[in-house]
Amino acid sequence: MQKPAHTISQQLELLKSRGMQFRDESTAPHFLANISYYRLKGYWWDMQADSTSHSFEPNSYFEDVIDRYNFDRHLRLILFDVVERIEIALRTQMIYHLSLRYGPCWYQDFNIFNNSVWLARHLDTLMTEFHRSQEIFIVDHKNRYPHDYPESWKIMEVASMGTLSKYYKNLKHNLPEKSAIAKGMGLNLHTELSSWLEAIGYVRNIVAHHSRLWSRDMVKRPIRSIRNPSGLWLNLPLEEAQQKKPFLIISCMLFLCNKITPNHHIKTKILDLFKQHPEMPIYKLGFFNDWEKQDLWK
Repeated sequence: MQKPAHTISQQLELLKSRGMQFRDESTAPHFLANISYYRLKGYWWDMQADSTSHSFEPNSYFEDVIDRYNFDRHLRLILFDVVERIEIALRTQMIYHLSLRYGPCWYQDFNIFNNSVWLARHLDTLMTEFHRSQEIFIVDHKNRYPHDYPESWKIMEVASMGTLSKYYKNLKHNLPEKSAIAKGMGLNLHTELSSWLEAIGYVRNIVAHHSRLWSRDMVKRPIRSIRNPSGLWLNLPLEEAQQKKPFLIISCMLFLCNKITPNHHIKTKILDLFKQHPEMPIYKLGFFNDWEKQDLWK
């Protein structure tokens, strides 16, 4: 049975009937007019005493929901910067190592990938992305060399993070270049990098689609134990509940940035955000269990 649509006034009455409180109810219509009820629902879900009746715990305030929403938005903006750095570094490492060894069009070399069926399917996707692009160097290539495949340094510039991650994962495991790319990103094993890239790609999609990171269980989880870390890493054990929250993936992203962009300010920005919101229950993101004593986060 489909539920009827509600006006903003009806949405407010529904929230109040379920126990939601307001410090200044006059501001609530503005937020509900510009941030949908169901988008905000993810930020008040854990405030409910009963997920069936949707009644709220005592002292559940609408303004706290908005604070959570804004905090999450600021965190996602920081992480978008992190994803950009990682994506560009990965693209550069892949183009450099693979082009020197296997030629400018290595991305269509069936001899260096594990699955020819996979490669054929994704090559079509990659070429679609290429022909759709209006980048000046892509347009120039199509005009000057309409019958030639583009070199990897052209086509990979329009490949998404997900496409790059999949191409890396499906390279044959015995390729020295696969290990070289992992080391260039700060890890010793290609399996570690593949796991991390898949998890970071998942976060990238959340951030790019303006979805909620707050209190979300991560569908993709990166390998936590890495061999001989090249820099500061997590030195204390993590609880299962902590590993499934964003904390572990954010830690992976920070570790990679320490390698690929030394002297960055990402950790400082995250810690400053926490300091600006001391009342924010950051344990909902997995920041608990002495997280600040981890070598990576000191």
